Amino acid sequence: MRRVRGGSLSARFGRQFVTVVLAGTLLFLVLPVVLTFVSSFAGEWVGALPSDFITFENWIDVIVGTGVGADASVGASLAYSAGLALAGVVINLIVGVPIAYAIARYDFWGRDWVNVFAILPLAPGIILGIAFLRTYPDLSTSGIALVIGYSLLKAPYMVMAVQSSFQSMDLQQLEESARSLGASWPRTFLTVIVPNAKAGIVAGSIISWTLAAAEFNFSYIVYSRGTPPLSLFLFKNITNASFLNAAAAVSVFFVLIAGVTVALQFVGAKGTVRRL
Repeated sequence: MRRVRGGSLSARFGRQFVTVVLAGTLLFLVLPVVLTFVSSFAGEWVGALPSDFITFENWIDVIVGTGVGADASVGASLAYSAGLALAGVVINLIVGVPIAYAIARYDFWGRDWVNVFAILPLAPGIILGIAFLRTYPDLSTSGIALVIGYSLLKAPYMVMAVQSSFQSMDLQQLEESARSLGASWPRTFLTVIVPNAKAGIVAGSIISWTLAAAEFNFSYIVYSRGTPPLSLFLFKNITNASFLNAAAAVSVFFVLIAGVTVALQFVGAKGTVRRL
């Protein structure tokens, strides 16, 4: 009887308990982001909650460059970071997709080692930054170093996401079908294999770009001069601004990340898989 009663209690309250825990965890994680975004439109914050809504002065100060730091604007830093992250994603696509395909498609000598080295850059950015400086001291003074570093740090996410998509397909059958219809191997790969891995490619691109745009450790070690990446810009200047301006700066980054994520998802959903 005790077991039945225990099972009955679990059936009656288990789902509600899990729902409450999930809702509480989600609220705990999302609340700081929402509160920061809302406060960026406040005129002042004295007490427990912001007040004097709605004003765009904080956003204007941040974008123009008069609120957070006087030597550069967050708009320039945002554009610079977005460009660096995008360049890193392009490198990851060119290199990571073929690596993921080779690992998923072929059984060759050293396959396991290739798989290991593909995810090896998961090491912390500060370690890779120090190694990069010691190995390429001249290259580290340019934005090229940041692009290469971002691509190396985020390559594992691209490889693992695309590899998962490739492993869910019968690659050999797809290749044989395409080749039997007269398609060359490059055409088969680009017009049949890659489109079928679209979901993994889009997911890997979103993850790689988002993490690269906010990378701090590697940027802090390697960056030397010029327009700073957004993470360094906020780190160096946020303490000299009011909290409301700081909230606006962070909110601008949130909006950028959300916009790029939605755009990439739209592109992935809009595209069609070519079938033979």
